[in-house]
Amino acid sequence: MKVAVLSSSRADYGIYLPLLKAMQKDSFFDLHIIAFGTHLSSTHGHTIDTIIRDGFVIDHEVAHILSCDSEKAIAESMTIAFDKFVAIWEKEKNNYDLVFCLGDRYEMFAAVSAAIPFNLKFAHIHGGETTLGAIDNKFRHCLTLFSSLHFVATETYARRVAEIKGSSENIHVIGSLSLDNLDQIELLSKEELRETLEIDLSKPTLLVTYHPETVAVDENEKNVMELIGALKSFNDHQIIITMPNADTKSNTLRNAYKRFASTRKNIVLVENFGTVAYFSCMNLSKLIVGNSSSGIIEAASFKKYVVDIGNRQKGRVVSGNVIHSDANAASIRNACREALGKGQYPGNNIYYRKNAAPKIIEVLRTWK
Repeated sequence: MKVAVLSSSRADYGIYLPLLKAMQKDSFFDLHIIAFGTHLSSTHGHTIDTIIRDGFVIDHEVAHILSCDSEKAIAESMTIAFDKFVAIWEKEKNNYDLVFCLGDRYEMFAAVSAAIPFNLKFAHIHGGETTLGAIDNKFRHCLTLFSSLHFVATETYARRVAEIKGSSENIHVIGSLSLDNLDQIELLSKEELRETLEIDLSKPTLLVTYHPETVAVDENEKNVMELIGALKSFNDHQIIITMPNADTKSNTLRNAYKRFASTRKNIVLVENFGTVAYFSCMNLSKLIVGNSSSGIIEAASFKKYVVDIGNRQKGRVVSGNVIHSDANAASIRNACREALGKGQYPGNNIYYRKNAAPKIIEVLRTWK
């Protein structure tokens, strides 16, 4: 089976990784990757280099991200991606047996929608979910309609996919694929993180990943300043901030973080951890703060509490480790203090199902 995988960012690549490794080792599959989005952006760490170092074949590199972060720039980036993918799909329409897409990003929507006239077959990962504070919510459900195979994280999401597509066929509950990484990788120690990234995780640490809310875009400047206002109360903690995705108003957040870091010695900015280092940092941090899906989906497996801010992730099914906070400094501050007072999260992760990648492989071997 000749399989292409669409990867647009560090985030989806980390989720795909267990599946990519499994297909790479299996002679049944002829694996190819199409890299686009922020993978080719030097601002975002040029993470295509990670794919190459990991030894995967890249069929196409699609540059389309613009430096501006306005609504117009996002729409123009989608248009550029669409046009470039039309040429790719015209060339490859008879060459790929199946193409994988993941999640909900505008880049992913542009790539897949360009293929519809060519009747390529798509498999979609992480469908059926809801994120009311992001325009991604609309793209995700479109990707469900565009796809023939569906690999979802929970039974709740399986039911939603069935509602959207009008059928329960070809929907498989596998849990979150990214959590397979935890069974496969060896996490870095505090000493190894200090040597490789010059980050000292012996200090009590808050790991912060906060992206723009792309529905209420005019609120982003205020929201990030509220977050920073709350973080100023935790001078006794090291605060590691991962930089935002290429979203509407992402530069507003990026610049605010840089100004904040320039005035405080306890702030560390990281553009791209990589999967192993990011999970290692999560494992060694006291608390996860922000509005990233990684907090919702992955943090519970590390027994960490999460302060989820605002509406970006509103609507997702969550484990018992998630504490929601409004996007104002007092609410964020109080939620962080509450979470830090709880210590280690004692419950389970509702997104975990062992061997997600092997389950996908099993389905693909019999799918026609």
